[in-house]
Amino acid sequence: MIEKFKTLFFVKSSLISLYLALTIPLPFISIDKLKILSIIIFALGLYLIINITSDYVETCSSKISYKSSFISKLLGKKNWEISWKDIKLIKSLPTSQGSKVYYFNTFQGDNFLVPQRLENFEKFLLIVSKNTGIAINEISYISPLWTYKLLTLLSVLMIIGEIFAFLN
Repeated sequence: MIEKFKTLFFVKSSLISLYLALTIPLPFISIDKLKILSIIIFALGLYLIINITSDYVETCSSKISYKSSFISKLLGKKNWEISWKDIKLIKSLPTSQGSKVYYFNTFQGDNFLVPQRLENFEKFLLIVSKNTGIAINEISYISPLWTYKLLTLLSVLMIIGEIFAFLN
């Protein structure tokens, strides 16, 4: 059975709301000659943000696949696919912010980043553990979920402030 794991809602909402908070004022403050162009660029940017946050992971009984959007591919993100039997181990590396990222290490010596910003992450980890036999006890989200929620809240407050300032 194929399982699909989309990007975590709070990650998408934080990035989209931050984009909106930073760019909504631009069409309103641009000079008259550039208003149409700024609206077009604003819409294009919104499309790009929504598109690049639409990557997902698929699992089935024989493999795991990472699928990136067309725009993500243009920006250098690659699709990958690994057979469960090819995964030798999951190794961790520390980040500069104090958390950890994890990589699937294959018998061929390849490394693939374990997606850590997925909906139903616990279910995803259980599928990985079941199919590889590797313990996944220490793997968690790369950042605490409250950070994405806080960024979304702050961005929404910025948008409300911008709307309030524009109306007055």
